[in-house]
Order: sequence, then C-alpha cells, then structure tokens
Amino acid sequence: MLKGVRPTFWISNLRPYSNFITQKSLAMENIEARLAAKDWSAITKDLHDKGFVIVREILNKKECDALIAAYDADNTYRKTINMERYRFGQGEYKYFQYPLPALITTLREKVYAQIAPVASQWMRELNIDKTFPDTHQAMKEWCWQHGQEKPTVLILKYGEGGFNTLHQDLYGEIYFPMQMVFMLDQVDQEYTGGEFVITEQIPRAQSKANVLKPNRGDMIIFTTNFRPVKGSKGYYRVNMKHGVSPLHNGNRHSLGIIFHDGGS
Repeated sequence: MLKGVRPTFWISNLRPYSNFITQKSLAMENIEARLAAKDWSAITKDLHDKGFVIVREILNKKECDALIAAYDADNTYRKTINMERYRFGQGEYKYFQYPLPALITTLREKVYAQIAPVASQWMRELNIDKTFPDTHQAMKEWCWQHGQEKPTVLILKYGEGGFNTLHQDLYGEIYFPMQMVFMLDQVDQEYTGGEFVITEQIPRAQSKANVLKPNRGDMIIFTTNFRPVKGSKGYYRVNMKHGVSPLHNGNRHSLGIIFHDGGS
C-alpha cells in the first residue's frame, strides 16, 4: 500500500464519529454551564427552608423532546412499571439501566455536589448520625456496598386521567434525602392538570399540600422522605410525600432522578 493512503482512509471514516463526540461534548458543556450559572446559594437556602425548590430552564426543548422520543427505545431501560397494576396510580414509568445517558449522568453528578452539604446539615439538625459523601460516585459506592446496585433514574408517562399517588422513593436501607424531577412537556399547552404535589405531615396538625406547575425544562429538587423544621425547642422532623394530580387532557412526561441506587 502506498504511503499515506491508509491514514487518509481512517481519517475519512473517523470524521463522522469525531463530529458526534464533539457535539456530545458541547452538549455536556452546555448543561454544565446552565447549572453553573444558577444561584446555588439561593437554591440551597430555599431547599433547606421549604424542602423543595423550582430551578427554571435547566433543560432546553430539544433535550426534552429527545428524552420523550427515546421512551420506546429497547436498549435504554431495565424495567417497565404499569402503575395501575401495583395501585400506584394511572400511567407508566421505565427505569433506566447503566450506563445512563451522558445528560442524566451529568445532571446527577453536578446537582448532587451542590446539595449534599444541605443533606448533611439536615442530619445534624435532627441529631442523626449520618454524613453524606461529597461526590455522587462515592454515594453510589456506598449503595453498592449494601447490595443496592441498580439505577433508580426513571422516565414517567401519563395520559388523560393519569395520576401518581402520594409516595416516597427509598429503594433500600441507604438513601439520599433529596431527589429531582424535570418536566418534559409544557403545562397548559401539551397537557392540563397533572400538577406536582408535595405534602408535609406536620406533627399534631393537619397536613399541608404544595401544588406546583413547573414549565418544560424546569427542575424541582425536593425532599425524598423527611426534612427538619425549626420550632421553639429546636428542630423537629416533618415527613413529606409527593405525587401527581390527575391530568385533564394531553400527555405528560417527566424525568425523575434519584441519587441513591436500589436493589431491584
């Protein structure tokens, strides 16, 4: 073979792959830049004080549409749950399998690093002897040491009349006390109803409901199971649950990112 011919052949064939890697890298840089541009001091203060916070415009329309379009992909998910079968509500959700899509991994790792200090602060305020790792990789390894090796990230789909009963996402002995959800459709345009509901079970009082209507691409960070509330004699524990109110019409998709892994 003449000198120079083979390198030219390989460069030609690698160019599309190189372009794909470049586009993928730029996409990750964009999501990282969007996250970095947010006021995390204000976000974590609201999260600490209320147990939830809406962070606007994290995902763009193209990213939301791509996640919805991949809902029927065969090689992306490890399990599909029919919610009616288990009396969880009406709708369907699918658990992603490892390796997770790069976008989801970036969101999981970058947001975890910002909110882990708040999670550890909650434990101190409630006199619970637990401190959460600084990195999400260390959090996953903690789960794996206890037999929780399966990702709990999921995508949910609801049609008209669909809903999700109030619940908590624990999945095992080891859990992180916060999680997040991203809206993938635009409320009041692609669906109506389907509000995100968070309830607080206040000791010796009636429960309080928070009803949220985030836009497409918005991120909600919220309490997985309980949070501290300051009273006259120090902090006390308030249990929290979340769910989705019935859809009046249309279709609603959301991406749920839980930071701990599960056993099943």
